[in-house]
Amino acid sequence: MHNGARKKTVNPSAYLALVEALTLIFWNKKPFELYLRGMLQDHSELLARLDFGATKREVSGQVVNLLRANEARYLDLTIALMLDITAMDTFPNLLNQVDGDDMVAKAAAAVTELRRWTAKQQEVIQEHEAHAAAITESVKKAQDGRAFAHSHEELKQQFLVMHSAGDPHKRGTAFEGFINELFALYDLEPRASYSLDHEQIDGAFSFNTDHYVLEAKWWKEAIGRRELDVYALAVYSYSTPFITMDGSDFMAVLDQRIRLDDLLERKKGHASQTGHCYLPVSKIFSGSE
Repeated sequence: MHNGARKKTVNPSAYLALVEALTLIFWNKKPFELYLRGMLQDHSELLARLDFGATKREVSGQVVNLLRANEARYLDLTIALMLDITAMDTFPNLLNQVDGDDMVAKAAAAVTELRRWTAKQQEVIQEHEAHAAAITESVKKAQDGRAFAHSHEELKQQFLVMHSAGDPHKRGTAFEGFINELFALYDLEPRASYSLDHEQIDGAFSFNTDHYVLEAKWWKEAIGRRELDVYALAVYSYSTPFITMDGSDFMAVLDQRIRLDDLLERKKGHASQTGHCYLPVSKIFSGSE
């Protein structure tokens, strides 16, 4: 068989770059969904298998896994999707966000990386080169949830490094950044720290149509009633639920023993029903809550 008749394949790194770019070019889930529905409008069989209730990263993984699983059928669609994204040089949905400049920088970097792989991929397609061994390896990396799991592991390593940090100020700053990355992974639209007339706010996020302000503290000992009362009662207790998370909660999420959104839902329900702001994740696992 002539070399030109060999099966066309997509480099696994190009698939991974596509997952990353798809995840970052939109911040809000609605425009992200509309974009994918538009690009896949002629492939209802693919749209029917996507769970748009999941996070952007999870949906991006689903898309790429479906394209890879039937590569011969969807090769043209895969390349079209890659080329459409690599042609993007503005990101209106990101610019509208509070931290838009930082989001645009990350999206632009992801698009640049995809563009690099797309250029190589076009050469591969033109020359009909096969990459069967690379595709076999990509099965392990491009399956649903693999990119999502990898992000958890990276954040877990960040969290563990913070435990050994000697500078409390640097650790506090790193902790705020860590929380923003974790909450962004679950599409909770975190906002970086900002100032109000009466105080400095460490951050904010959205969850199930509700908006929350965030106070992040790195304390060795358990926080007492005095510290919680100052924060909760002085400004926010009159209008929003007050829930707490500690290190064991974060580790449970990072180890993927429970999803962050599921954990927040359980804590929110506990606070509403009992008036208590603290629900240990151990009680959730034991079934006592």
